[in-house]
Amino acid sequence: MTRGLLSEGAQKVVAIEKDPRCILALKELKKHYRDRLEIIEGDATKIQQEKYFTKPVKVIANLPYNIGTKLLIEWLTVRTWPPFWHSLTLMFQNEVAERIVASQGNKSYGRLSVLSNWRCNTSIKMKLNPEVFFPPPKVTSAVVQLEALAEPKYKSNLDDLEIVVATAFNQRRKMLRSSLKKITPDIETILKDIDIDPSLRAEDLTIEKFCLIANKLNLT
Repeated sequence: MTRGLLSEGAQKVVAIEKDPRCILALKELKKHYRDRLEIIEGDATKIQQEKYFTKPVKVIANLPYNIGTKLLIEWLTVRTWPPFWHSLTLMFQNEVAERIVASQGNKSYGRLSVLSNWRCNTSIKMKLNPEVFFPPPKVTSAVVQLEALAEPKYKSNLDDLEIVVATAFNQRRKMLRSSLKKITPDIETILKDIDIDPSLRAEDLTIEKFCLIANKLNLT
């Protein structure tokens, strides 16, 4: 992938790599591309990535599936927005990709969908069958692109929104009057005040309505 980005004309590629076997291959590439390739040896989950980049940054990664969602959530929940990155083009298991792009009413719609589409435009660019990899995994993969918006689609406090969304989807089959009751016992009255039916479930709410609830509760 690094070779492909450079050969297609990327002015600068910063490659973060943990596997020493891949480091050797990257060093061979650097002999050819010199200043256009910078290699950072380390774990992407532990590196303060933004200090290595000059905006606008396009993050392109074939992430290990066991850390992919964790890294994505970190990128989506940065305090300063717009973030250091302009876009994220990432490969995930197909079911995770579907959760990222899902909209209200879809069976894949959940916390990750809300966080992703509150601050970004999302789309699945391609799906990859196991046979294109060696050795082939047991799952279908998909490449997702998230493009950071200048500001979130709806005004809300990040911490408040995360609490409401996580609580609602933690018991997604329960009605909001029950799933959100642990936040406040007055939740049914609060929902009615903002014209949201307390008998709805988390999957029925648009991102805008989640923001309305978070704004009304003003938890943090």
